[in-house]
Amino acid sequence: MKQAKVLTEAEMKRLLAVVADDRHCGRNRLAVMLSHYAGLRVGEIASLKINDVVNSEWQVRDQLRLSPSQTKGGISRTVFMNRRLQREISQYLGSFPALPEPTTALLRSQKGGAFSANTLCQLFGELYRRAGIDGASSHSGRRGFITKLAHSGVSAKVIMELAGHKHLGTTQRYI
Repeated sequence: MKQAKVLTEAEMKRLLAVVADDRHCGRNRLAVMLSHYAGLRVGEIASLKINDVVNSEWQVRDQLRLSPSQTKGGISRTVFMNRRLQREISQYLGSFPALPEPTTALLRSQKGGAFSANTLCQLFGELYRRAGIDGASSHSGRRGFITKLAHSGVSAKVIMELAGHKHLGTTQRYI
């Protein structure tokens, strides 16, 4: 099975430049950041609600708890959000004219509803195409996230937990 491309630093800059020039730049930038800096799958990103990323005082959480219904394997997991990702979420939510309901989808489509995983996958494909990045897919951010952890010396067992993999062999295929 062909693996998704891991973006170089130059390609990531090019992708973010394309996103910045987009009508839905805040939303699309956050989708890219959730994939590349938290290693989330498109289905997980599509399932996020505002109250998944902020607490009752509207402060951005440093951990995201995915319920079994939000994950591919049906097992809950904790995703750690670094400061950069927390800033991205804060900026995105700050761009809303009024505070939405906490149970509202974090990323909304042009029609105002939640994205499906398939539609979000198509959005990623379109963004990569416009950035001229061949071989990239909606899984590229997740693969890059896992690869960077491995190159930083994080153990495969820890990466397995962070990625939400059930089997170490799955994680090792990424590495």
